[in-house]
Order: sequence, then structure tokens, then C-alpha cells
Amino acid sequence: MADRVKPLKFESPDSGGTELDEFQTSLDPSEDHLDARGVFIQNDTSDDEAVHVTRDAGGNMQFKDAQNTTYKTLTELLAGSGGLTESAHRTLRQLIHFIDDGPAEGFVSGAYREVLPAGDPFPTSIIWYEDGTKAKKIVELALTWSGPVTTQEVWRVYDTDGSTVLATVTDTITNSGIFETSRTRAIA
Repeated sequence: MADRVKPLKFESPDSGGTELDEFQTSLDPSEDHLDARGVFIQNDTSDDEAVHVTRDAGGNMQFKDAQNTTYKTLTELLAGSGGLTESAHRTLRQLIHFIDDGPAEGFVSGAYREVLPAGDPFPTSIIWYEDGTKAKKIVELALTWSGPVTTQEVWRVYDTDGSTVLATVTDTITNSGIFETSRTRAIA
């Protein structure tokens, strides 16, 4: 069972306090604030520096633990996982950012789209590249057709190297005549 304890304090106006306590007294949790450079948080058996809360010279609170060994500021934590800013979020290579019309905000102008086979009313591949050289893929849609209807759509989003697949979403489509009636999605 955890024990709640109060540190003893010496308070004086000379050290930033409002009262003059000449002897050690118990900290008042509704009024007193500890003055410390940082805190190491412990579990039931630890006595280490694995979990640390501190601040830098610029007045930014910083955090680190055993899984995140480099300090993160409160601003970085509030921005999202790993310090994700609004600007960085726009450039994420996640399929939700591309379905249906390819790259937009956050990506450089000049992205190039290729539809294959060229001129075919039933394309089997629609690929967005970083530019017209077609050296690096951004996102790709592979289509499977049965007559005039698609029966499968496979979306792949690529890492910045243009060849490593980061995620794949496969939709298997059921049709009634030319009308879609349902689809099942598999995410990998």
C-alpha cells in the first residue's frame, strides 16, 4: 500500500515564501510548492533515474523514461505522439491522407499521377509519384475488375524511399449487377 508523506519545510520571505517558519514544519499541500530542479519517479522496487521530470534553461518542462530516453518537452507531448506538429501531420504517409485523390497539403508541388493501362476505361493501377521521373512512389491503387465493376481495390502507401510499403488496405467488393452492395476491408 502506498504511503502519503509530506516533506518538511523551512519557509521565509528571503527564499520566496510568504511566511517565516523558523522550525521545520509540514508542507501545506493547498499552499506550498516544492522548489526543485527535477524529480525522479520510482516504483515499488526501483531506486534509479529511469523516469525523470525536469526543466531546461528556457523554462520548458521535460520528460523522459525507460522507453523514451531522449527528453520531450510538454509542448512536444501535447502536439501528439513523438512531438507531431500540425505541419508534420500534413506530410504523414498514412493512407487516410491519400484516399481518394493523392497527395495534397504538406507535400511539394509537382507530384505525378499515372493511370495504367493508358487509355483503358478499366484501369488496373493508379500510382502517385513524387515527380515526373517516377523514381519514388507515394501511393498506389491496384484495381481488379469483373466486367464493368471492380471486385477488389488495394491501396499501398510508400515510405519516403519510394519502394518500401508502409501500409496496405484491401477492399473486397461484392456487387449486384453494376451496383456495389458491400465491401470487406483488410488492413495490413
